[in-house]
Amino acid sequence: MEIGRSSNPTLNQKIFDSGAFSFTGTEVMTLQGTVNKIFIMLLLVLLGAIYTWNLFFNAASPAAGAMAVQGWIMGGAIGGFVFAMITSFKKSWAPYTAPVYALLEGVFLGALSAFFETMFQGIVIQAVALTFGTLFALLFCYKSGIIKPTQKFKLIVFAATGGICLFYLITFILSLFHMNMAMFYGSGTLSIAISLVVVVIAALNLVLDFDFIEQGVNANAPKYMEWYSAFGLMVTLVWLYIEFLQLLAKLANRR
Repeated sequence: MEIGRSSNPTLNQKIFDSGAFSFTGTEVMTLQGTVNKIFIMLLLVLLGAIYTWNLFFNAASPAAGAMAVQGWIMGGAIGGFVFAMITSFKKSWAPYTAPVYALLEGVFLGALSAFFETMFQGIVIQAVALTFGTLFALLFCYKSGIIKPTQKFKLIVFAATGGICLFYLITFILSLFHMNMAMFYGSGTLSIAISLVVVVIAALNLVLDFDFIEQGVNANAPKYMEWYSAFGLMVTLVWLYIEFLQLLAKLANRR
């Protein structure tokens, strides 16, 4: 059975190729098991975020709060990236590495969210609402057949996601040479338009993630793929949340 490609780099069709796994018939991936793992990872993200959020706002001043979470935000970002790479290359380790990834991402997101909240009051709850609203809206569209992950659809989203990654890489390299990137990251019309496009592409990745999970269940993938699939979905949600934060900040700056 051929599994459709996901543009999420952690979820791709090669994972379910014939002969890729060795497991007993009773230790297979289920939809309910995957949903349970997703909730566990969301809880871990929340716990990590609450810790750094409180660390920031319990400080004597915003400057002191920034100092208090500086190490945590760097550690969470770097640690999350490391564990994401480990999980991607060692899928059977996902039951152990995916929860650690979720906790580290929570630490990072809590600190990042606190910085945004000090600049734009109420922005975090808006970004959270938009992220989960998008998640459930796309899930409804997927289950009802309004959006179908055809091969053409997958290739378009895959290409668009790759283009975004390349764009971010190029602008990052240019910024190292002190080139002005305000037109891309400021609050101008072009910058906002770019953010809107990125948000749409990130959201469409959710459809491919849903399809990946369903295909994995149908293919009787091994039990640890529940954790790996939950990890892949979490990667997309984290990306989408950060993009919503940036978009809302740009819009707030124009007022």
